[in-house]
Amino acid sequence: MKFRLRMMLCMVMLLALLFGAGGSILISVSFQESLDSERDMAMRSYRTVETAMVLANSISAQRDYGDVVSTLGQMDGQGDAMWSGLCLREGDNVLYQRGTLPFADTAAGEPGRCSIRLYESDGVGILQVSGTLQVSNGATLTLDAGYNVSHLYAVRRMQLDIYYRLLAAVVALGALLSWALSALLTRPLSQLSRVTRQIANGNLSSRANIRSGDEFEQLAADFNRMTDRVEEDMAALQDAMRRQEEFMGSFAHEMKTPMTSIIGYADLLRGQSLTEEDQQQAANYIFSEGKRLESLSLKLLDLLVLKKRDFELGEGSPKGLITGLVRVLRPTMAKRDITLQCRCEDGQCRMEPDLVKSLVINLIDNARKAMDGAGNIFVLSEMTDTGCRIRVVDNGRGMPQKEISRVTEAFYRVDKSRSRAQGGVGLGLALCQEIVALHQGTMEFQSAEGKGTIVTVTLNGGRL
Repeated sequence: MKFRLRMMLCMVMLLALLFGAGGSILISVSFQESLDSERDMAMRSYRTVETAMVLANSISAQRDYGDVVSTLGQMDGQGDAMWSGLCLREGDNVLYQRGTLPFADTAAGEPGRCSIRLYESDGVGILQVSGTLQVSNGATLTLDAGYNVSHLYAVRRMQLDIYYRLLAAVVALGALLSWALSALLTRPLSQLSRVTRQIANGNLSSRANIRSGDEFEQLAADFNRMTDRVEEDMAALQDAMRRQEEFMGSFAHEMKTPMTSIIGYADLLRGQSLTEEDQQQAANYIFSEGKRLESLSLKLLDLLVLKKRDFELGEGSPKGLITGLVRVLRPTMAKRDITLQCRCEDGQCRMEPDLVKSLVINLIDNARKAMDGAGNIFVLSEMTDTGCRIRVVDNGRGMPQKEISRVTEAFYRVDKSRSRAQGGVGLGLALCQEIVALHQGTMEFQSAEGKGTIVTVTLNGGRL
């Protein structure tokens, strides 16, 4: 059963219960008050008759109760509409009777006191008042009077009939209004359900637009935030799968090219049909391609080690490390007409020196590969509150803006043909990214085609 229908049934049942109980109590209280009023009136009328009879007996000299009976008959004629029956008895001797009373036997009480009893059957209601009176000769008479209250039951039947019809109308109208109200209140749930089905069918961009100003709006907002997170995670997962596929493809390609060369030249050497110069050339190809495979395996090993091991950061001097590297690399750069310079600020910070040295070497090597001829490379370092900042600036060919976000991916190269010709495998910046992450730092790129590149590395291992 739908929640909307359950809500409607609950509201209708509650309305019927409250209206039914309230109406029943109201009619019952009204009937009881009317009945009490009729009892009081019957008692007053009975006392009037009783007083008149006593008075008639006290002033009469007759000994056969003639005046009493005559007085009762006269009063009964005047109150015919009120009394449904009268009976005056002396013991078992009936002195006067009109009509039939519901209770034939009544217990005689003390003189001056009376009792009242209610009889109701098939809509007929009789209040029977019974009492005793002492007459002048010392005898005790019993007077029973029936007071007709059938009109009260008729009024109650009419009220109940109207009430039942009104209850049916109220329940029917309440059912319609409850259905409309429950539909209005559960509309946000229907919208959420529809959006959930759309998301389940793969439409992750679907969102719930609920502006009710209540808990449903808050639920929709939480649902949308959850969906945003799921969509982001799915996008990240798809991107990771894409990168993984690209990584595997690039890895297979990098392995295939040198292996093909090695197998081909080894097969030529095995045939022993080459001249000494051709054999030397084949051996050189095998050696160079073997070095490429060695470099690839070492880079991959470094990446795996950096991702699976925790390094303890020690004390180090960025200035000492960088100036030492520049001094060693400067002659090699000079042979390529590349000027390598540095300017470093004094200071100590927490870092892993060997890893930072590998980081700087890879950045300088990348700057070298960006040179088509002569050029300049500057390495700058400065101390920060949380460690140090290192910049490598070159005036090489630069990179397109759309390539900057991908340069740290494994095996990714902006210019694949030039990088391969220069011995690159596309793992240098990926390795740098892992080293920076170990120092809780960041690596940013600024580049313009034809103007050069600036790589800014911030290491936040802590300053000493």
